[in-house]
Amino acid sequence: MAFTGNTILITGGTSGIGRALAEVLQAKSNHVIIAGRRKQLLDEVTRANPGMSAIELNMDDAADIARVSAQLTQSFPALNAVIHNAGIMRPEDLKKGEVETAEAIITTNLLGPIRLTAALMPHLLRQPSGTIFTVSSGLAFVPLAFTPTYNATKAAIHSYTMSLRYQLRDTGLRVREIIPPWVATELMGPVPDDPRAMPLADFIRETVQLIDTDADEITVERVLPLRNAPKGDEYAFFKNLNDAFSH
Repeated sequence: MAFTGNTILITGGTSGIGRALAEVLQAKSNHVIIAGRRKQLLDEVTRANPGMSAIELNMDDAADIARVSAQLTQSFPALNAVIHNAGIMRPEDLKKGEVETAEAIITTNLLGPIRLTAALMPHLLRQPSGTIFTVSSGLAFVPLAFTPTYNATKAAIHSYTMSLRYQLRDTGLRVREIIPPWVATELMGPVPDDPRAMPLADFIRETVQLIDTDADEITVERVLPLRNAPKGDEYAFFKNLNDAFSH
């Protein structure tokens, strides 16, 4: 069944996977609301996509999440879906013994989705049907050693998603997890010119096809080796992956 006719909030909707998903889902007769920190970028995306809405949201700020959630439910009473896409990925040298980077990543990637889900939950449960999409990563299953906290937050999001899905099993609210591989976006800077990165357009095309299925986990073919690695020799896969990125 096609995923259409929904009112969808997409965090981190001004670039990369978030913007691409917003544009494709808007074209499939959904009303998309993008959220992000920078009004200039929000305005740019909505101008390019008539009918799309936008709202400023700081995922690092618990008070702002509470304020914006109240505004969303008042302004968009049909809101019935959220895609937790906002996130940051930064390299860390654990030998330096600093935690500021780790704390920022945890606040955005883990606390942000948890806070937003909690704030929207009463409204979403009142809808006849709805969907919460989390966005984890193939690195939740096989970590990349130079981005340790990013990997950890994505592993936590995967675990949180499983629990959320189970707790909501008897409601009209579905919980689905998008698990990207390495996608050519600006998550860590300029778009990488690396054949190992999946082109964004290819990722979005395959992801939207999977969203239209009944799958709880949205796993494009490129990410399956990472997703399935724990079923085999996980450490060998971990070593091979990290050796490839250490040269």
